[in-house]
Amino acid sequence: MSITIPKSARALLVSEADGKIRSEVVDRAVAEIGGGPELENGVVIKTAFSSINYKDMLAATGGGKIMARFPTIAGIDGAGVVAESNDSRFKPGDEVLVNGCGLGERHDGGLAEFMRVPGDWIVPLPEGLSLQQSMAIGTAGFSAGLAITRMLENGLEKDNGPVAVTGATGGVGSLAIDMLASMGFEVHAITSKQDSAGYLKGLGASEVIIRSSIDMQGGSPLEKARFAGAIDNLGGQTLSWLIRSAKPFCPVASIGLAATPKLDTFVFPFILRGVSLLGVSSTNCPMPLRQKTWNNIAGDYKPTHLGKSMVRTVTLDQLDAVFSAMQKGRIVGRTVVKF
Repeated sequence: MSITIPKSARALLVSEADGKIRSEVVDRAVAEIGGGPELENGVVIKTAFSSINYKDMLAATGGGKIMARFPTIAGIDGAGVVAESNDSRFKPGDEVLVNGCGLGERHDGGLAEFMRVPGDWIVPLPEGLSLQQSMAIGTAGFSAGLAITRMLENGLEKDNGPVAVTGATGGVGSLAIDMLASMGFEVHAITSKQDSAGYLKGLGASEVIIRSSIDMQGGSPLEKARFAGAIDNLGGQTLSWLIRSAKPFCPVASIGLAATPKLDTFVFPFILRGVSLLGVSSTNCPMPLRQKTWNNIAGDYKPTHLGKSMVRTVTLDQLDAVFSAMQKGRIVGRTVVKF
């Protein structure tokens, strides 16, 4: 399969001037993308789809210190077709995906018509997923899948009771609910959005809990043991409450910090109940575990609600509106960028 590589490609470039962050769609020389043509074992990918994750919004708006250098093309994931390869493992025409590994942080990312990345970062598209589905899942779904993998390795069992998912209407939360429910787990969705019950139950949640109905500020070192596991996207009081509410020898996975990066909790859940607190890093995940997780997502974990109710499709030119809505907490589910 032969793909013509143009001199330039459209990309969402994030730059910094006088301490202010600016993002704009520009024409970028393909030879300059991803560190230039001298990149060792570099693979040029014609991007078909990317996705919008919380990190992308923070990077593009200056809401968080995501990027290590400027200017950098945004986008922490992307999927497409190999156009050119200096790595013997990949040939033109191969369908592949990339997420994490510094993409959109230390290295030009997936929000561009072409990517150039090291071969060591690339995952062959797993059988059972299309390029569009892989980015409808994206880094958010990969993080959810990685959390499930780690939880299964640390005592998560269907017969132990419900699994709690916080930040339930977001990308990670939505896909975690979908995956867990598809695997046969009872899922309790915890959300601040009072009008989201229909959406969350449609994904498979058996119970929707409004976060404001829970007293998370209690001083008790141990709450009633109610969850067989939990996936948290918020941090802070919510994560502390989940740890204190986990059943004996059950895992709690920490994925995000949408509320706060801080955690103030008690030691008692760990030494009296044997609760496991598991960290989830999509960026630094070793390649064997990365490939295993993507294969699980394409197989046993595969979400069943990747339709219009969860996924919307946009173009590069529509991203300002997407980022604005995400800042205001108005985004539900997943946003995919189509090239």
